[in-house]
Amino acid sequence: MARSVSSCFITLVVLFLWRVEDVAEACRCRIVHPQQAFCRADVVIRAKVDEVGAGSGNTKYDIQQIKMFKGPDRDINAVFTPTICRKFLETNKEYLLTGRLNTDGTMNIMMCDFSRTWEASSDTQLMRLIQRYQSGCDCKIIPCSSLSCPISSPDECLWTDWLSGNGLSGPQTQSFACLKRRDGSCAWYSMSAQPEK
Repeated sequence: MARSVSSCFITLVVLFLWRVEDVAEACRCRIVHPQQAFCRADVVIRAKVDEVGAGSGNTKYDIQQIKMFKGPDRDINAVFTPTICRKFLETNKEYLLTGRLNTDGTMNIMMCDFSRTWEASSDTQLMRLIQRYQSGCDCKIIPCSSLSCPISSPDECLWTDWLSGNGLSGPQTQSFACLKRRDGSCAWYSMSAQPEK
């Protein structure tokens, strides 16, 4: 009997640790440039968080949608995020949010989706970048964190903010978009520069 209880306990511990590892893996994600997050998202909105609540396995943020940049032809009134690995949004703050549209019309944001407080940048800067992102979705952004980062095709831009140690606060992240040039290749352009026609 003791052996049976001991083996049952060991099995439970192994299953628990396996589940914890699964959750930890689900919480990890590859950091992407904001342009990639914009292009991959079903929904991109500017919204103010009014209230935070909990549901079955989800955190619900009641929001006021201020502007829809990408998504359905109706307002999103709530955003859901898994309680484990959730995005933390503060009430009474405005955000630029990217996420997935569910079949029931609700929006999900995950750990890997892009979110930024609206006050982190000027209105003009964010609006220009969003317009640029829309026109650069055919380009690929390749993160570069070591000195030898080859480009394998002309439609790629090397994201080198990581080389200087700036990461997500670097100039390519904050003020540039990867856009197509006249010859079909892609290159970085600041929000004020015009791409080649």
